[in-house]
Amino acid sequence: MQRLTGSRTSSVRTESLTMARRRRSRTGFFFLSLLFLAAFTLFAPLPSLSSLSPPLRSSSPIREVNTRKFEIKNDKFWKDGQPFQIIGGDLHYFRVLPEYWEDRLLRAKALGLNTIQTYVPWNLHEPRPGNLVFEGIADIVAFLKLCQKLDFLVMLRPGPYICAEWDLGGFPAWLLATNPPLRLRSSDPAFLHLVDGWWGNLLPKIAPFLYDEGGPIVMVQIENEYGSYGDDKAYLHHLVTVARRHLGDDVILYTTDGGTRETLEKGTIRGDTVFSAVDFSTGDDPRPIFKLQKEYNAPGKSPPLCAEFYTGWLTHWGENIANTGAHFTAAALDRILSLKGSAVLYMAHGGTNFGFYNGANTGADEFDYKPDLTSYDYDAPIRESGDVDNAKFKALRGVVKRHSAASIPSVPSNNEKKGYGLIQLQKTESLFDLINKIDPIGVVESENPTSMESVGQMFGFLLYTSAYAAKDQGGNLLIPNVHDRAQVFISCPSEDNGGRLTYVENMGRINYGSHLFDRKGILSPVYLDGNILKSWKMVAIPFQNLNEVLDINPIKETAHSIINKTWTLNIKDIEEASIEPALYAGCFVVNEIKDTFISFRGWGKGIAFVNEFNIGRFWPSTGPQCNLYVPAPLLRHGENNLVIFELESPNPELVVHSVDHPDFNCSSNSKSSSLHQL
Repeated sequence: MQRLTGSRTSSVRTESLTMARRRRSRTGFFFLSLLFLAAFTLFAPLPSLSSLSPPLRSSSPIREVNTRKFEIKNDKFWKDGQPFQIIGGDLHYFRVLPEYWEDRLLRAKALGLNTIQTYVPWNLHEPRPGNLVFEGIADIVAFLKLCQKLDFLVMLRPGPYICAEWDLGGFPAWLLATNPPLRLRSSDPAFLHLVDGWWGNLLPKIAPFLYDEGGPIVMVQIENEYGSYGDDKAYLHHLVTVARRHLGDDVILYTTDGGTRETLEKGTIRGDTVFSAVDFSTGDDPRPIFKLQKEYNAPGKSPPLCAEFYTGWLTHWGENIANTGAHFTAAALDRILSLKGSAVLYMAHGGTNFGFYNGANTGADEFDYKPDLTSYDYDAPIRESGDVDNAKFKALRGVVKRHSAASIPSVPSNNEKKGYGLIQLQKTESLFDLINKIDPIGVVESENPTSMESVGQMFGFLLYTSAYAAKDQGGNLLIPNVHDRAQVFISCPSEDNGGRLTYVENMGRINYGSHLFDRKGILSPVYLDGNILKSWKMVAIPFQNLNEVLDINPIKETAHSIINKTWTLNIKDIEEASIEPALYAGCFVVNEIKDTFISFRGWGKGIAFVNEFNIGRFWPSTGPQCNLYVPAPLLRHGENNLVIFELESPNPELVVHSVDHPDFNCSSNSKSSSLHQL
């Protein structure tokens, strides 16, 4: 069986069963065989946080003597009649296990923050049309109650577009399966109808948490940096109307746009209906930007607010990990606060892109595709694992302490971490073993290959199959458009025919810019020797998503098959390990439950599951991330299972290591060209 590989493509060819042409960044990684099928996402659900539900204040006494009010006047924020300076930070509930929400919020409190800003990702809460999820890691109500319990104000960013380095900017992928295609982020009536339905479910849930009602929410954002994308004012006005219908007239609605005249012209709503906030690069002089901001707010209604003060930056696979100086960042914050301006740290705590929810960006064109890491550490003051013993946390806390009238709690110690040592794995199933388990009822047939979204496969992998007339001398295969990465297997041909299996990986949808409408899979006809190949089959393999539970879960089956099972690694396991994508599984014993990291040095590319929870993608051969974070709440006393779906080549010894530290020093410099210039 021959194997060919590539990344996201504009045009992919194989000549005499070898790849003759590879395109930049989104080139296709291909493998030919008999069947084209479809594979999926996998995540274990998290427990509900019903216990984190401190009672809200009764509405009737509040209405009798209600002194709670958050408002804007005289170019200041006012809280209960007193001037108020927002010193906040972004902390996204969907990037942190619910069991750690309070821990991370307490660390934000120790940083000196008085406000938490968070996005609300539509795709997390409505993974399928009408299938609403507000439990576990999606329990936004529990998160808001916890913010209130800890005396934080909340700035809520419900989108419907959020960017956030999150898959499709928070839009559910099923929007891409609609025909005719929707015009996202526009006044397209079909799109607005779906937005109205989503907000009609979300906003009534958060309305009781508005500040005037006794809750923590003081501001609600309309869209997100819309001036960097479009200028459809009818769309923005529609969102304002819907927000007012559900939330009333008292809550402050706001927009956030880059601090330039062009972005503010396009992304703001003039007058006093919606407050216009700005964001800008860390280190820029804030004075001219805040002066410009006033032009886009009503007189007396423009308190200076940087709604995204960047404490670090995002990182793509194939790049060096982002890093910004602690003292440089602190000095920039000090300049804003010294002007009596308000600021929200983006990020205060980044967290993790568990599962398949990482986003992506593009460079010079659509094919310069740059997926984000699993880690969303962001070089924030509160690190991915919650660590605060670092120079940036100390420097920023010092600045906040100088400008804050409130007392700041003492700094907690870092959470303990533990390495559980070597974990021996064994190969349990190959890709083709998984295919053989597929129920034929789930096969989708079509004359031409269709997108992942069209067959209901929103994340992970999709397998396509087709047959062809065999030739002794081989042939030229052309797949003009593949998103994002494909592996093509060629079966050994019989006398009359052969087959191909193309395995396409969705590496994360674009979350920012003009190429947002990012369908995945094979998006064009496929040609063999210039002739279009017909009669395709696509099959879904039922892996589990972060916010969905499936009846059939191959990861769960694999994990359970190795519990209490003794086995010996033999030479055959190692010899067969690198032939095809496959599942590898093993156990490790935990006597003391602590945070840990799994090191994938020596492995190729894939995804990993701890106790059936998808901890994310690994790609140490490209870097820079070597280790995946495993929060302690995922572990249990005694035996724990690890399942890896390796796409390329496993560690020759079939081992990984549980260690007590992160590692962002895999070979990004030597491998970055393989991502962007295939």
